[in-house]
Amino acid sequence: MAPFIQKTGPKSAVRNLKNPFPDIEAFDSVVRSLIFQNPLGCMSFRSQRKSHPPVERVRAMYTAKFVYRNAKGKRIGGSIETYNSVDGYQYGIHAVLANMANAAAHGGRAIHVPEDDLFAVTLKCHDPDSGLYFLSLARDRVTLSSFADESILARVEAWADGVPGLK
Repeated sequence: MAPFIQKTGPKSAVRNLKNPFPDIEAFDSVVRSLIFQNPLGCMSFRSQRKSHPPVERVRAMYTAKFVYRNAKGKRIGGSIETYNSVDGYQYGIHAVLANMANAAAHGGRAIHVPEDDLFAVTLKCHDPDSGLYFLSLARDRVTLSSFADESILARVEAWADGVPGLK
């Protein structure tokens, strides 16, 4: 299994995935598991008169890539669309593919290139003993940052080792 490699500066560690997530469904399944099942044992907390759940999504970005091809199959253009939710990503892909005015403007039809899409979500977790830390999941890596205690790194490594898509 790939180790988490600590970086210099503020405590952070990155695990580069041997095999990127194959699609949005596999990626979102891992994110939802972290939020709803809370395998890292995070605790809810209160700050500045606001209650926070144990695991909170603080940022999300889903990028879909398209190429435009003419009737002869020659690439004549491309575009990138970025969304802030999985639903937006999925609906947005269909909207781009169905947009006839855009296809006419490009002079060819849009083709979605899912293997080039990017996904990234940053989660804020509250460790009951060590405070806040962040776990960022991308299509090709997992980054743990701003953690204070090595036990958090060990817990995240153990969790990641048990998730088939994160090895």
